[in-house]
Amino acid sequence: MSTTVGSLRDRVEAIVSGHQARWVHLADRIWEHAEVGLHEYRSARLQVEELEAHGFRVESGAGGMPTAFVATYRRGDGTPAIGFLGEYDALPGLSQARSPERRPLKEGAPGHGCGHNLLGTAAMGAAVAVRYLLEEFDLPGTVRYFGCPAEETLVGKVFMARDGCFDGLDACLTWHPASLNMVWDGPSLAMNSVKFRFRGRASHAAADPHHGRSALDAVELMNVGVNYLREHMPPDARIHYVITRGGAEPNVVPAEAEAWYYVRAPGRDETEELYQRVLDCAAGAALMTGTTFETEFLAACYNTLINHTLNEVLHRALEAVGPPAFDDTDHEFARRLSESVPPAQKAAALRAAKAPADLFDKVLHDRVDRPFDPGRIGHGSTDVGDVSWIVPTAQLGTACVPLGTPGHSWQFTAAAGSGIGHKGMLTAAKAMAVAGLELLTDTTLLEKARAEFLAATEGQGYRSPLPEGAKPPVHQLEPDG
Repeated sequence: MSTTVGSLRDRVEAIVSGHQARWVHLADRIWEHAEVGLHEYRSARLQVEELEAHGFRVESGAGGMPTAFVATYRRGDGTPAIGFLGEYDALPGLSQARSPERRPLKEGAPGHGCGHNLLGTAAMGAAVAVRYLLEEFDLPGTVRYFGCPAEETLVGKVFMARDGCFDGLDACLTWHPASLNMVWDGPSLAMNSVKFRFRGRASHAAADPHHGRSALDAVELMNVGVNYLREHMPPDARIHYVITRGGAEPNVVPAEAEAWYYVRAPGRDETEELYQRVLDCAAGAALMTGTTFETEFLAACYNTLINHTLNEVLHRALEAVGPPAFDDTDHEFARRLSESVPPAQKAAALRAAKAPADLFDKVLHDRVDRPFDPGRIGHGSTDVGDVSWIVPTAQLGTACVPLGTPGHSWQFTAAAGSGIGHKGMLTAAKAMAVAGLELLTDTTLLEKARAEFLAATEGQGYRSPLPEGAKPPVHQLEPDG
């Protein structure tokens, strides 16, 4: 098949436009459901029903998680095989109306403060578009869409990767709602997610405190130790925690207490080394307080590997598709929403991205750019990292929120349910579909991406970062889950 990126763009445009209303509706329904990780039953079901309607064969329960699935469309001998990664989990406490002012739909309820209602829908849309193009051009190949739950707690893809869900792919593409239209060209941090549970001895806090052994004291002393550790850890490493259990009443010495930690560093080895030092802080706290502790290892992920070959394919596709076509209504909504973000915070975000000066006075990114600071380490983490150590992987971002919008914020939730988010989502679907079909029709690109991948991994196979026997934390679901 001889074709150009431009001709692919035109065919993808026609397919996506034909399904646009349906997919915007689907994204909005997932936005309204706003289900947190491993609870995404309605959101996953909506995607499964849509994919089955387009002829995909769906296998549910991937990686031992009820809201994970793999959808496959195969033609001919099934080679090559391209994957698209989707997510649909929301974040707790970020419920928000489609309003530029803070207005929760339900106080304290979840909201799509990371735009995963858009993420999963666009990736699914790209897979569907490529499926129809394979049929239209009578091409062999396999298209897989991965419904990945619980990205926010870095659970979904990690357990799917351990169970081999991503094996057999030639390339994998994904994206993330963002404020900039560009390919992601910097690695994320590897991470361990662990709960530390201390046990002591209860007693009356006033009448008999000397016979108590406070598990809360142990948690607090561990946190103090870790905070002193910050001075002596690598500059790009990150540690943060919350106290998930600290006692019930002040007059009872707490017999049980718990802290939940994220330990992050640029690579798996560095993360494991730093995690051992955090374990030492926990052991020291237990020794000082006469308590004991145990750990519950929830998840662990790799840093992302950048594949420049695939990045170039994605950039070419995004340029061909062009940026989202925002209208006056979008610009007005973005302007009002931006008023809730302190100007210094917006400027700091753009400076961190090394953005050019002309973007500081804009509210929406209205062009496609190359990365401003290629190779810069992103200090967040994503379980896309594990996939990138199994198969050549690349991801892009499109403008779904105003410039400078904080991640994991009510402002992000509002934009993810608005026309701004819809237009960014459709742009991402088109770009990934164009890139996916180019890869399926040009095996030299896949060979080049594979060679780059093997050089980066030094030919070593993927080793799951999870402890032996680890299971997805589905036991933490509520009884009605």
